[in-house]
Amino acid sequence: MKIYTLKAKQNLPISIQEAWDFLSDPNNLKTITPDYMGFEILSGADRKMYPGQIIQYIVTPVAGIKTKWVTEITHAIDKQYFVDEQRFGPYALWHHKHFIKEIPGGVEMEDIIDYKVPFGILGQIVHPFLVKPKLKEIFEYREQKLIELFGAFSYDTKQETVIA
Repeated sequence: MKIYTLKAKQNLPISIQEAWDFLSDPNNLKTITPDYMGFEILSGADRKMYPGQIIQYIVTPVAGIKTKWVTEITHAIDKQYFVDEQRFGPYALWHHKHFIKEIPGGVEMEDIIDYKVPFGILGQIVHPFLVKPKLKEIFEYREQKLIELFGAFSYDTKQETVIA
C-alpha cells in the first residue's frame, strides 16, 4: 500500500486574522478551485469551520465525471490550523492539514496532504501521470488565485512518496 504526501507552502502579505477568516470559510473553496473542476458545495458551508462539520461537494476531477465528495473537519484551532478528512469521495484516503502562522510581513500557509489512490495497483500505476500532476495543477491554480486576492512573496510545492 502506498500513501502519498503533497506539501505546499505559500506566504501571504496579510494578517493572521485575514488569512483565518478567508481559509476557514468553506465557501471560499470554490474561489481557489479551478473552474473546470465544477466545484459545487451541496451542504455544510453555512458556518466557519468547526470540528465535526460535514461538508458535501460535487467535483468533476477527470473526464467530465461528476463525483460527490464528503469531508469532515476533524480538528480546528482558531488562527492556527484545521484538518479535513474525506469521508466519501475519489480517494481511498484523504487527510489534509492546513496550518497558518505569523511570519515577518504576513502569514505562512502550509498544507500537508496524505492521500491514497483507489484501485490498488492500477491506481498506483496512474498516479504519476494522472493524479499527481492534477493535484499539482490544482495547487498551482490556488497559488495564483491567492496572489490575485492578497499578493504573495514565496511559494513551494513538494510531493513525496511514503511507502507504508
